[in-house]
Amino acid sequence: MDVAGRAFQVCCGFEMKLFRLAFPFILLNSSLVLCPAIAAEPPITEKELVRRTQELYDSIVSGNQEPWKKYFANDCTFSDEKGRTFDKTKLVADITPLPKGYSGTIKIENVISRIIGDTAVLSYDANEAETIFGQELHARYHITDTWLRRNGQWQIIASQAHRYYEDPMAAAPSQLLNYQPSTCVGSYELAPSQTRTVTVGNGKLFVERNGKKEELLPESSDLFFRKGVEGRILFHHDTNGKVDSLIDRRNNEDVVWKKVK
Repeated sequence: MDVAGRAFQVCCGFEMKLFRLAFPFILLNSSLVLCPAIAAEPPITEKELVRRTQELYDSIVSGNQEPWKKYFANDCTFSDEKGRTFDKTKLVADITPLPKGYSGTIKIENVISRIIGDTAVLSYDANEAETIFGQELHARYHITDTWLRRNGQWQIIASQAHRYYEDPMAAAPSQLLNYQPSTCVGSYELAPSQTRTVTVGNGKLFVERNGKKEELLPESSDLFFRKGVEGRILFHHDTNGKVDSLIDRRNNEDVVWKKVK
């Protein structure tokens, strides 16, 4: 091999070594250039999440399933205010037009959001107004949706709802047949030293325990509720028609207080 050939071989070998040393550096710099471009893609905004969510609720009246197919992930889980849990197939199938004579709206309020990377949480109140053959009903729900960005697409991966407790309407005096609050007056015992007292004042019924006095508002002649308390108070009558116990009904289960005087 002549001198020129050997010189060419040496040069080539030297350049290959330089390339092998420089290649990782080139990749690193390439990733540094590309990564900011990917990360710079604007995340979803609270305004856009609210818009999409309102679109979902606006579609309920007509039974339009398309927004639900679009915004819920195929592997989503949805738990409603009745304690039912749906996958996407069952959720979408549950979206059907309201019956004839029914109409309504659901509006989103009191929104709180947390958006971090590819995950967004939207928590809000949903205020429902429903009209049934001219009669209007109202309900309030609180819902939390978790949105996830996968393959550049934002979809709901999990949603959970509960309904706010609302006091029933107290019965008008004309609706209270054979209402005799004085028959309920007395002391009731759950266990030794665990008592509550029922009294009447200005025609109203009150229950008191440990210094806390609450009005018992009649839902019917023998069914009562306390403001802001989920549950009911009933009075049980013996075979002679006299009140012998107070029933504190919670979630359809009873705690019985025996009348002692």
